Amino acid sequence: MDNPIKNSEIAKMELANRIFFRLYQCANMLHKTGTRAVEAQGLTTQQWAVLGALSRPEAAEGMSVGDLARYLMVSRQNLSGLISRMERDGHVANAPDDRDRRSRRITMTASGRKVWLDEAQPNIQRYYAQALDEFSVGDMAHTLHYLLKLLDNMQRIDSEGAVAAEDDGLQEAGEADGAGA
Repeated sequence: MDNPIKNSEIAKMELANRIFFRLYQCANMLHKTGTRAVEAQGLTTQQWAVLGALSRPEAAEGMSVGDLARYLMVSRQNLSGLISRMERDGHVANAPDDRDRRSRRITMTASGRKVWLDEAQPNIQRYYAQALDEFSVGDMAHTLHYLLKLLDNMQRIDSEGAVAAEDDGLQEAGEADGAGA
């Protein structure tokens, strides 16, 4: 006789696998197609994200490297190379922070702001319209809601430092019957 609880857990894990695989595919396609949308401006999706973060009203005075890394959810090391390339291209400036001389403050340059507002934004808006084709406002609101829930859970996992099994006995049972594979 089939165990309905076990079948429910198997179905849940299969759905989880599909969700995370589709999320992985979406991230890859965002990088590929998003970069294509802004490549005429010499930007990548990562640079798009940095300019977007710096274009917010609350970042009018720039952001520290640490704050920018936390906001974008990337390591300082990954951000460092990106900032160097953007500085070389004239999109951002990297200077000592007036409030804390040990810290660096990243600001969007006038040239970067022109590229962002006048050149990249029309392309980004077209990209959003194409990528969200046939999404209603409700669809977008629901998608955002569920992505934020997922992000909150992932941030909690990150702050805990590792994904731990809720119950070692449950993990061992799953491994014994092949469900852990």
